[in-house]
Amino acid sequence: MQKSAPIGIFDSGIGGLTVAHAIKNALPNENLIYFGDTAHLPYGDKSTATIQAYAVKIADFLLQQGCKVIVIACNSASAAANELLKEYVASRATIINVIEPMVKHVAEKCEGQSVGVIGTKQTVNSGIYPASITSLNASMHVKALATPLLVPMIEEGFLHNRIAHDIIDKYLGDATLDGIESLVLGCTHYPLIKKEISAYYKDGVKILDSSTITAEFLKDFLVNNELLNDSEEQGHDRFFVSDLTDSFAHSAKLFFGEPVVLEKYQLWE
Repeated sequence: MQKSAPIGIFDSGIGGLTVAHAIKNALPNENLIYFGDTAHLPYGDKSTATIQAYAVKIADFLLQQGCKVIVIACNSASAAANELLKEYVASRATIINVIEPMVKHVAEKCEGQSVGVIGTKQTVNSGIYPASITSLNASMHVKALATPLLVPMIEEGFLHNRIAHDIIDKYLGDATLDGIESLVLGCTHYPLIKKEISAYYKDGVKILDSSTITAEFLKDFLVNNELLNDSEEQGHDRFFVSDLTDSFAHSAKLFFGEPVVLEKYQLWE
């Protein structure tokens, strides 16, 4: 595998751009290829079988681009399709998802704590966070809550106003999350309301952001496997979506933190 080969990143839409941005910050010389399946978003309310079918098709596209690593930058897809993709891709590339790095981090850094997880219905109903964390560290107490209104709220731009605060307060005030000491943001959209979530807890709960934790995990993997791009030039990035609208173009800048050029690529007939 060539060191200069790109890193593939995919998501159900544009939320995964928070992960792409964190990876770019951690690994500025890497070439990134992002694919957002905007034609089929959101994945959070899709069946496991449907998400798996989409994920395999997208993995094929990223393999055709010669990617050395494929990052599943979507919690719903990570929960539903990680094992299948590892088998499907086999030795052609390495699969990294946004759940495993977080699980490892929580099990190691939050010893004996009560930890909350918020995410989509698909992610929470899968039970993957509590099961994975407690399998690594039985001292953990993990509480998961589905927060389905947060994704559409964020995508519609309701981030810092009264509506956002009311919805955030309603979810975080749920009895399920009583007594937590750390909170996992189990959806790649949620870093955009990280400040609001932290403010709700008056900084009394540690907020764990999977985008930055995944980026550091990926960097360690590339270093340890001698796959780090040793070019001194800034990496070249491309951003593909399966459907393109003006609202996606606007949101992409919000999620990535800087302007991006989206290219429409039709995977499905």
